[in-house]
Amino acid sequence: MADRARPGTGRPEREYEKVAAPKRGRSASAQSKPGRSLALILIAIVALTGGMFLSKNTTPRLGIDLAGGTSITLKAKADQGSAINKANMDTAVDIMNRRVNGLGVSESEVQTQGNDNIIVNIPKGTNSKEAQQQVGTTAKLYFRPVLASGPSVPASKSPSPSASSSGSSSPNPSTSPSASSSSKERASSSSSGSPSPTASATSQGRAVTDALKAGSTPSPSATPSGTSKPSATPSGSAAGNAAAAKLQAQYAALDCTDPAQRAKVGGAAKPGDPAIACGQIKKVWYKYVLGPAAVDGTEVKKAQAVFDTQGAAGWQVQMTFTSSGSKKFADITGQLAKNQSPQNEFGIVLDGEVVSSPFVQNAITGGQAEISGSFTQQEAQSLANMLSYGALPLSFQEQSVTTVTAALGGEQLHAGLLAGAIGLALVVIYLVVYYRGLSVVAMASLLVSAILTYVIMSLLGPAIHFALNLPAVCGAIVAIGITADSFIVYFERIRDEIREGRSLRPAVERAWPRARRTILVSDFVSFLAAAVLFIVTVGKVQGFAFTLGLTTVLDVVVVFFFTKPLMTLLARRKFFANGHKWSGLDPKSLGAKPPLRRTRRPAGPAAGSVDPKEA
Repeated sequence: MADRARPGTGRPEREYEKVAAPKRGRSASAQSKPGRSLALILIAIVALTGGMFLSKNTTPRLGIDLAGGTSITLKAKADQGSAINKANMDTAVDIMNRRVNGLGVSESEVQTQGNDNIIVNIPKGTNSKEAQQQVGTTAKLYFRPVLASGPSVPASKSPSPSASSSGSSSPNPSTSPSASSSSKERASSSSSGSPSPTASATSQGRAVTDALKAGSTPSPSATPSGTSKPSATPSGSAAGNAAAAKLQAQYAALDCTDPAQRAKVGGAAKPGDPAIACGQIKKVWYKYVLGPAAVDGTEVKKAQAVFDTQGAAGWQVQMTFTSSGSKKFADITGQLAKNQSPQNEFGIVLDGEVVSSPFVQNAITGGQAEISGSFTQQEAQSLANMLSYGALPLSFQEQSVTTVTAALGGEQLHAGLLAGAIGLALVVIYLVVYYRGLSVVAMASLLVSAILTYVIMSLLGPAIHFALNLPAVCGAIVAIGITADSFIVYFERIRDEIREGRSLRPAVERAWPRARRTILVSDFVSFLAAAVLFIVTVGKVQGFAFTLGLTTVLDVVVVFFFTKPLMTLLARRKFFANGHKWSGLDPKSLGAKPPLRRTRRPAGPAAGSVDPKEA
């Protein structure tokens, strides 16, 4: 249809028709019932606030620069085949950073200091003890065959060697934790060998001695059956006998309940030598005699905790090895599967401590394995984390553990909040002076955005270990400008429509599609920048990026579900609809054109005139 001019006006007829009716596809209920959107966001605020109080997390967790925390200093030590250089230090920092931040945005900091020191800062409120253990387990990860194991009891309560010489009445120290309640590795077979109930401490000691003489992996004849005296092996030299006897004596005297003794045995042996180690399983300390390392932790390609939904295994840890590690793991599990408990087990040793000792039933080939047992979710995730990030290129020694105060951070926070308050006050003054009545809408929207931001940050503390640090506070302050900018875009679109001569109600509806497009594009650019910054950075800068991205998403939610519906409701009030001079929408002060009105058509064509429909 041509743009014909109506009589007495210079405006095209098509423009009048656009004003008279809404666009196709626009829901009439969306315009006439904005209360639904307002009710929805109100319900969301009430639900989130209720969850915050029910969980008793009424304040956001603060980072180490604001609330203090724990600072750990680690010093690198040169290992065999590993030099202290920038590449190895950077790799160690990356692994430690993933250890302490592996569950979310915990804001722990890991950074180098000098050439051979690493500083780890753990904020208050984080499980600093668990994080310290994750960082403190800094030695390499090894898979070692288990030669002997048993519960560790204080020396005063353990039986004397002579008391077990008969081999019949003594307790069975070879009972493995993996045979009862510890993690068990699933293989193709469904049954496993059980230890002999008549095994004695003496027979096990002899079996361990023979296993040490024979090589890294005990043969089936070396199991503690307690039925016959093992014969001497051809390779058993006097030096080998002495080393085996010394190791056996250390095992007998070891009390793993004593922290001082655990510290002496932890990480003392070289990977190619047998070792004595301790391990805590289900809050019970066990002691182990371990063979030389069969698989290095660097050959674990991936480890993750998963829940078995098909069977009844519950939580388990799935491991994937590299090509070389797959072959080594298949060899050692094939040898161990021939033995009885506990010599069908392998110890997963991290920092000289056995973190798990699963048994095997047959050779595990293909480079993939599962460790299952009576795991809780936290235990499975902790073991998977150690397997994934346990192999450091260097060894580290803990130099100091100190508590950091938040005095300096508190002063900086005070200064930052003061600057934010001044900036917010200037924004409010500008809105009141320039937009007058519309400033109420802007300030109400800012208040809703602030409430949502505060509540969500409080809930994210225990959920993903989010900690509010100084850069994160800066991100929240920057968000004030982003949110205010969205309101200004919408208000200016409305005022442009009023300048064209339209009344407020159609102006609100016509301005929204154009303003919505601009707001979405602007917020998308801000969110994209925040996402990229979060991915490519670490530490405090991630806190800034996370807060900026969160507040940008909330800006879209507030504008769509609060600002727009509230403007629709206010457009029905006389104060705004009639363009009161203090409403900010006064047509006269905006320089509006005469209102667009339809001229009344004559009842019939006048003499000498042409009917517009026939033109």
